[in-house]
Parts: sequence; C-alpha cells; structure tokens
Amino acid sequence: MAGESMSGMRYSGPGHGRRAVVLGAGIVGVTAARALQREGFSVTIVDQGEPGRGCSYGNGGAISPDFCVPIAMPGMLRRVPKWLFDPNGPLVVRWSDLPSSAPWLMRWIRAGRLDQLDSLSNALRQLHATSYTRYQQLLGCRATGLIERTGQLYVWATNAPNATEALANEIRKKFDIETRALDRDEIREMDANLAPIFSRGLYFPDNGHTVNPLRLVQTIADMITSEGGVILKQRAIRFEFDERRARFLRCDGDLLEGDIFVVAAGIASKDFAKGLGDEVPLQAERGYHVMLPNPGVWPRVKVSNRDYMFGMTSMEHGVRIAGTVEIARADAPIDERRPRAMLKMAKRMYPKLNDDGAEFWMGCRPSTPDSLPVIDRSRAATNVIYAFGHGHTGLTGAPMTAEIVAAFAADIQPQIDPSPYSLKRFGRSCFARILG
Repeated sequence: MAGESMSGMRYSGPGHGRRAVVLGAGIVGVTAARALQREGFSVTIVDQGEPGRGCSYGNGGAISPDFCVPIAMPGMLRRVPKWLFDPNGPLVVRWSDLPSSAPWLMRWIRAGRLDQLDSLSNALRQLHATSYTRYQQLLGCRATGLIERTGQLYVWATNAPNATEALANEIRKKFDIETRALDRDEIREMDANLAPIFSRGLYFPDNGHTVNPLRLVQTIADMITSEGGVILKQRAIRFEFDERRARFLRCDGDLLEGDIFVVAAGIASKDFAKGLGDEVPLQAERGYHVMLPNPGVWPRVKVSNRDYMFGMTSMEHGVRIAGTVEIARADAPIDERRPRAMLKMAKRMYPKLNDDGAEFWMGCRPSTPDSLPVIDRSRAATNVIYAFGHGHTGLTGAPMTAEIVAAFAADIQPQIDPSPYSLKRFGRSCFARILG
C-alpha cells in the first residue's frame, strides 16, 4: 500500500503500471478482471461480499450460446394480464412497487416491437455465440467437471406453438442454430423420469450448464489472486475525479487509485451510474430458486418448463429449480409463495422428486428493458467502463463482455461491434452537472 487515505493509508493496487479497479465480484466482474489481468493490468476487485455470493450464486446455471431471443417479444403485451393475475404464473408485479416499476415495464413492452427484433437478436447472438469456447480458453483444465455441454431441453404441455414461439423459431433459423423438435414419446426417451404431461419439446444440443455457479466464480477469482490480483471485501461509496477522469474509488476502508475502473456491480450498478450522471433503466427482476439436496431423481439434461418459465438443473449438490420473474424493489422481503409454486410444478414434472430439505433463495437479476447489457464508457469519465445489466444471461454473456471491457481499457477494437450495448440507446445523460 502507498500514500495517505481515510485510515492513514491509500491503496493503489498491486504492482506498477496500469491499474484496474473492478466493482463487483460476480461472474461478470471476475471475468472482466481476469481479462484485464491478461491484458497486463494489475487488478483489484471490490465487493461487500465474497466472490460469487450475489446474484451469480443462485442462478439456474445455464450457459446458452444459442440464446438469441429477447425476453420482450411481439405479442407479449397480450399475455401480461393473464400472467399478472395468475399467482403461479411466470411474472408477478408487487403492486406497492408498481409506481416505481411502471416506467421500466413500459420500456420493456416497447422493446418488444417487431421493428427492433432483428437488431436485438443479432446483438444477443454476437454476445453469446462463443461463450463455451471462451470459458474453455479461460479455465483450461479447470473446466472439466465444472461445465457440462449436455444440451438443454424446452418442454410445453400445449399442443402447438403460439405466434411468439413461432417467431422465436424463425430467429433461430436465421442464425442456423441447431435444434431438434421432440414429440411426447421422444421427450420420454430423452428423460424417462419426466411425467408424460408434455406434448412437445425442443432440444438444443450445443447448450449446457455449470454444475455449480458459485464454484465457477470462485475458480476464476482464485486464478486472479494466484497471479497477484487483490480482492477487497469492502463497500464502494463513490468515485472522485481529476478533470474528466475518475482517479479514486472511495470505499469504507480504503481509497483506491486506478487508471481504469469497471462497474460490474449487478443491480447496484444503477446507483453508481447515476452518481456519474448516467441514467440507466435497470430493474431488479427478482428470481427465485429451490435447492433439493436429495432429489431422488435427476434431470438428464437441463430442462425448462416453458409454460411456467422455470428450469431444473442437476448440480453437484442436488437439483436446482430456478426461474420466474418478480418485479419489485431489490430489498423487498422474499415471497415464499414464488419458490413453493415452482416446487409444486416441478413435482408434477418429476413425480418421484424428493423435496426433503428444500432450501429457498431469491436474487435480483439486473435487467434492462431490451435484454441487452450495458457495455460502454461512462460519459462523465471515459476511464470508467460499465459492464452490467445482463438480466437472465449473465453466465452466458460474461466471457464476451470481459473481452469488450479489456479492449476498451487497452484502447483497441473489440472483437464484436459494441455499439448495440451503448448507453446512447437510453437517451441523453446528465453528466454535465457532475463535472460542473
């Protein structure tokens, strides 16, 4: 450590030369930090919790390079009222939080316009397509036993695709994504433990999952610290400026000096961006999971119930049931009816499922209305890079996001066009007041 700070010391990161400070120790934060480290930066990660203990901890584990269909789709508005009045449905809005959530919901509905579909789906495809390759490059031999490419299975009880599903299939065809349609008997051949309640399915052979999202994050974090990186368990407070550049990050324990700062703090990123004058429509899309430590039956592949929008994944510590969307404040109390409803439906899917010792969890997906993350420079300070807002696809989008962040930091051209993930799509910022 070097220099003066609030507690008598000023921490400026390990080593000399280019210094990067990353806010957030979830999957996006650690992959970005590792990419910066490989680019020659000394790296410090700041988070109030342990690596991977935030939203990354409890997700469904999906790594889906073939995910290219935005969450908001044409025709969604017609389905929303039915969902909202179904207590077991895939979407719930806490009415007490509706006034604050309404602007985001209106943007979400507008993002589902047909004229935006091509650009959004192409941006998702570019971000996700190489996720497995990049994880293999990042992890090397550590990927064995941690990431499985066994495919993913969508199942429906309804007999025929609705218009939204048909449109999603057209998008996948455009990108030559390999899928295989399954009938009732073929679903049972793939997983004999599934109840015969599903009339059709869609199998994605090139997708898969991690058997432990927490261990995935911690493995990358260990790689960073083994090569001199530092992880600080502190609360980040604000940036301090030197003309048009951020020079310090003030925390509750240290004043961190850096050449590059990365904001990858999940839902908390909204407040950091606002502090820099960038208004970002980021909503806590609260998702739940149920962890079954002794399930009795194990899904052969990751399976997603598309009627109720939740998935089931075999992991190294049991079976995880994860999904649904609850629009509410990030700090609102957990509603146990949500995971209990998923568990009830899961037991219909797998009648022999054992729910003894079931554990419930809730996390806040940091979601933008158009399903695309924010990967861009702050307009107030060009050495602050945003990398947040991945919503449902943080595990899948993290590796390419990290590459874009490292390219911005090194002032080189990213491997894909970063413009779809720009702040500009949300309108003007108010950074003038920050600098004035």
